[in-house]
Amino acid sequence: MSHILRKHRTAALIGAAIIAGAACLPFTITAANAVASPADAGGILAASGSFASIVDADKPAVVTITTTMKATDVSADQQQSPMDEQFRQFFEDQGIPLPRQAPKNRSSQQTMALGSGFIISPDGVIVTNNHVIDNAVDIKVTLDDGTELPAKLIGTDPKSDVAVVKIEAGKPLQTIAWGDSDRLKLGDQILAIGNPFGIGTTVTAGIVSARGRDLHSGPYDDFIQIDAPINHGNSGGPLVDRSGNVVGINTAIYSPNGGSVGVGFAIPSDEAKAIVAKLQKDGSIDHGYLGVQIQPVTKDVADAVGLDKTGGALVAAVTADTPAAHAGVKPGDIITSVGGESVKTPKDLSRLVADLSPGAKKSLGIWRDGKTIDLNVTVGGNEDGQKQAAAESSDSKGESSGQPSLGIGLADLTPDVREQLTLPRAVSGAVVASVDPDKSAAAAGIQSGDVIVSVNDRPVHSTRDVKTAIAEAGKAGRKSVLLLVERDGGKTFVAVPFGAA
Repeated sequence: MSHILRKHRTAALIGAAIIAGAACLPFTITAANAVASPADAGGILAASGSFASIVDADKPAVVTITTTMKATDVSADQQQSPMDEQFRQFFEDQGIPLPRQAPKNRSSQQTMALGSGFIISPDGVIVTNNHVIDNAVDIKVTLDDGTELPAKLIGTDPKSDVAVVKIEAGKPLQTIAWGDSDRLKLGDQILAIGNPFGIGTTVTAGIVSARGRDLHSGPYDDFIQIDAPINHGNSGGPLVDRSGNVVGINTAIYSPNGGSVGVGFAIPSDEAKAIVAKLQKDGSIDHGYLGVQIQPVTKDVADAVGLDKTGGALVAAVTADTPAAHAGVKPGDIITSVGGESVKTPKDLSRLVADLSPGAKKSLGIWRDGKTIDLNVTVGGNEDGQKQAAAESSDSKGESSGQPSLGIGLADLTPDVREQLTLPRAVSGAVVASVDPDKSAAAAGIQSGDVIVSVNDRPVHSTRDVKTAIAEAGKAGRKSVLLLVERDGGKTFVAVPFGAA
């Protein structure tokens, strides 16, 4: 998220609720109602009564990064970055109110952005966020001792929001070591180090509030949520554990007022470390691409397809002429593994495939027709620069079955109905004419006008086909039935349990 400063004075950048900490903002210092003791950090007592030893060791390895851009390169659209918009959309979807965005000043002068970073090797390799250096024409790094040096961009990955730059200091530099983010637990103490608002290196303390936050910004969404205060300028700075090792990269905050309210997000170190290694080697990352739309395997879906437990990624659609299509993946398949690594959720599939290099040959574990099969796939690349995600999430809400016992009335897809619903000739199935609000189909999200195109992976062409397929599922002892429904030009699988909703 690129946030802009006017030269020689700060300017407000975003009033969005989810914001990166890359820019300085004008601010007012107000007195707190209570003053915490030196040993008290957000109500958590440091084991030794102080975090000073950790700060002494890590602070010299934390840097301030200042980037320069031409104002003509910064349009109104660029000032609100795609990641800002994705974060905003996520919280709007959760019903969390967002403040109105303040207007941004435009200037013909050069503009600057501010962020943080940390040194990982004595020769000057520095890790930061991509949005800190995005669109920069000049990058400068200020060391903890005040030394200012020009920096060279080594590599960047917008999809994960990680970047690597390098400086030549003429001497070995103090570094900070990677930690193990997978070992973090809710309630663990952490410290955030960075340069908020450009006031100088600052340390804040808190705890891990949540793990695995998915803000729908890309295939790598697995944020650590923290309550340690982070603000504009903290972006790219390290999140460290009680051993002083980096367990995350501070990236964004949720804020109704532009300042920290104790809801911050950091990229896990285990994810960032692997990306940084690739960027150091190649300068960029071409994420793998499969070409499927996927959704979770719920208990009802598992019952419908004969799985004894939930897990995997249900394929709702396969894009034509993609690696998945060439490998023989079909809608209704449940992908349970990639290259022998287990897939428990759709997000697992996205991360596993995104981590693969284009051209890699892997085996996909597929649950189909009541048994497991293996399909060989050659992973594709992101040649168009737009579909880096390994798999695209499909909305799992709202489409379902087709027999009166499930609470729906059906009608054949006549020419008049097809015209009314503006359906292509290639679409066949049965139209949902009515939905009983007290039955399971309504609870699953089925709506009038939905077109059921398959039942338990069997294509259907009429109301008779739908009813027959549902009846067979019931006779086979299935607890639910899996329907593929077309609505508004998109297809989604919905599992509808038998019996009352």
